[in-house]
Amino acid sequence: MRALVLEEFGRMGIHERDTPRPGPGEVLISIVATGICGSDIHGFTGENGRRHPGQVMGHETVGTIAALGDGVSGLEVGQPVTVNPVVIPDAARASYAGREQHCPDKYVIGVRPDRDAAFADSLVAPARNIVPLAESTPILLGALIEPLAVAVHAIARVSPQAGERILVIGGGPIGQSIALALLLTGFAQPVVAELDPARRQLLEAIGARTIDSGAGNVAAQCAALLGGPADVVIDAVAIDRTLADAFAASRLGARICVVGMGAPRLTIDAFRVSTDERTLVGSFTYSDDDFRTAAELIATAPDQASILISRTVVASEAQSAFEEAAQGIAPPGKTLVRFDDVGYDDNGA
Repeated sequence: MRALVLEEFGRMGIHERDTPRPGPGEVLISIVATGICGSDIHGFTGENGRRHPGQVMGHETVGTIAALGDGVSGLEVGQPVTVNPVVIPDAARASYAGREQHCPDKYVIGVRPDRDAAFADSLVAPARNIVPLAESTPILLGALIEPLAVAVHAIARVSPQAGERILVIGGGPIGQSIALALLLTGFAQPVVAELDPARRQLLEAIGARTIDSGAGNVAAQCAALLGGPADVVIDAVAIDRTLADAFAASRLGARICVVGMGAPRLTIDAFRVSTDERTLVGSFTYSDDDFRTAAELIATAPDQASILISRTVVASEAQSAFEEAAQGIAPPGKTLVRFDDVGYDDNGA
């Protein structure tokens, strides 16, 4: 099979590797497409220390079942599926049910360096991590379920109520997924603060309202659109400036969720938490329930969700796509690397 190998930081190449075989309780997936995540870009550049040369990355994926290992039931060869990449030991499933991301013995497909992941023609994963797509879900949208699960979990961390005013800071792929999840779950139209005009245009196309965070006074812009300060803020960037904007744009007693990873350390105005009685929480990945909820949500609005895919490339174009993303010149939405090559030649035409 073909696999995109991180040969060194800043360079990926297509290598031939043996197609894996599913063991007991495992499933072999023929990959259709895998999304490029921000963490993959950081792995490509070597910024985050969580990816290593020689590794095959990729965790936002979709494909069809190619083979079933012994003991697998309830799934069928040829079935379109996605994969929850957060894997915990069988022995931990009961004690960590509903909070699998907290299991200290977990690993993440696409992060663990000794397991080839989803930037390849084939992937083996535990059957319990396989999530079938609804018949109404176009197959490429399966690659959006993982970032949508991040959004579902972040929203749950601050539990918005009907009628509350919601601000999302950052309109990149995670901010876009949060906006989509809020819209699909029936909350009032969120406002998204974003610098890039192309991203603002994409967000407005899915139904969100936007403000230009580069134009200054995010709090005033937010209040003008929402009719007052935000009750809930989800920071999908998480740098000092955006957290300060979250405090300034929210009311006393507001709930703020930090889901972005823009900086390893943040400066916090402690009085904005203590004396203003704001609740500040973090969010990372998702539970198995969150992941399955995301799969259900995306099936309800495929046309709306498809707006989040800006382009697809074939494996031979992945190096260029990664380089562009690392330089900050990627398209506004998600880029998918296709491994089925349907309708494409070597130039992606």
